[in-house]
Amino acid sequence: MSWTDERVELLKKMWGEGQSASQIAKELGGVTRNAVIGKVHRLGLSNRTTGAKSGGEAKEKPAAKAAPKPKPQPKTEPARPVTPEPATTAEAKPPVPARKQIIPAGQPLPPQPSANEISPEALAKVNEIEKKAKKLTLMELTERTCKWPVGDPATDDFWFCGLPVQQGKPYCEAHVGVAFQPMSTRRDRKR
Repeated sequence: MSWTDERVELLKKMWGEGQSASQIAKELGGVTRNAVIGKVHRLGLSNRTTGAKSGGEAKEKPAAKAAPKPKPQPKTEPARPVTPEPATTAEAKPPVPARKQIIPAGQPLPPQPSANEISPEALAKVNEIEKKAKKLTLMELTERTCKWPVGDPATDDFWFCGLPVQQGKPYCEAHVGVAFQPMSTRRDRKR
């Protein structure tokens, strides 16, 4: 079925008379209600009052619903709490909160073991390895490259290590030493 000029004119006429999309589809034949609705929207005809069967009924309903407007109440301002004036000395200034790193939604958090659990040797090894890193982008990573994130993902100087991974792990040897810590003896005793 194609929309010929005659069918489009009939659709416009019936839509203007307030007939439903189902009624128009039935009259035209060979089209569905949804096809009629789609054509109405493409033609920009969708701006009519809804539920109007005839012009007389639609005009009477709004008049019947009209009610006298209530008188506006005078506005009163809510009471404001009294707050003491802040002192102007340096002691009265609130402490500046530490800036937190914001990681966008959907971004994985880098492993964050506490500093006291990581050996100084492992940290030194990571610092040396990151100097030799390939500094790959996300699109350059493969299953054989270290996926350890370095930097803030929201900046241009964010990169991944990219060195060869340790067998069965997502990171190189140095980053595996930081990411995967042995279980503490306390946790071992509970098992």
